[in-house]
Amino acid sequence: MELILQGITKAFELILAFDPEVLGITWLSLKISGTATFISLFIGVSIGTAVALNDFFGKRVVISLINTGMGLPPVVVGLFVMIFIWRSGPLGFLEILYTPYAMIIAQAIIATPIVMGISLAAIQNLPPHLRLQILSLGASRLQMVWVLVKESRLPLLAAVMAGFGGVISEVGASIMVGGNIKGYSRVLTTATVMESGKGNFDIAIALGIILLILAFLINLMLTQIQQRQNPR
Repeated sequence: MELILQGITKAFELILAFDPEVLGITWLSLKISGTATFISLFIGVSIGTAVALNDFFGKRVVISLINTGMGLPPVVVGLFVMIFIWRSGPLGFLEILYTPYAMIIAQAIIATPIVMGISLAAIQNLPPHLRLQILSLGASRLQMVWVLVKESRLPLLAAVMAGFGGVISEVGASIMVGGNIKGYSRVLTTATVMESGKGNFDIAIALGIILLILAFLINLMLTQIQQRQNPR
């Protein structure tokens, strides 16, 4: 219990002192996970909506694959991304291994199925006759899709929160493709693991608390936006 209290005290000391290293790690965590979430939002909502609105052979298999992808193990994602961008890999010419760019790619791959699965379920949950009503009013197919997405904005914002939560707390893939390099690719989760391994449990707990505070603040902001859209 004393160790936890020391960690909490250390966390507030680091925050109030505006420790430059902690601020840098926190900003990099937010930047990488935020970018990855934005990419996953664009890809996930697009594909999820497309699958929900179209009937094709093997649709249930595709939906099963999407749902399976929602539980992708981060270390497996990190392994395959690392193989692809390794110097001798297919994308080795990009030379992005052990950089924040590699971490964004890995986190986007982790978050995309989460956003995709929730988006798919949100669109499918709308009344089936709603699309026909929209089209009968003279809307184009693109306008119809936009209206359906707007009608699903509450669960779609939940998808954003789920996607962001899944990557801001991820550690396995980030270490594998980012390398945990001080001042360059070290984020809150990888720094926490490193400090724990060194036996600096007070600093590790402090970094964990800062991570929780960051995740809470981002989700609080998104929840405020979500609930403003809720008429009830």
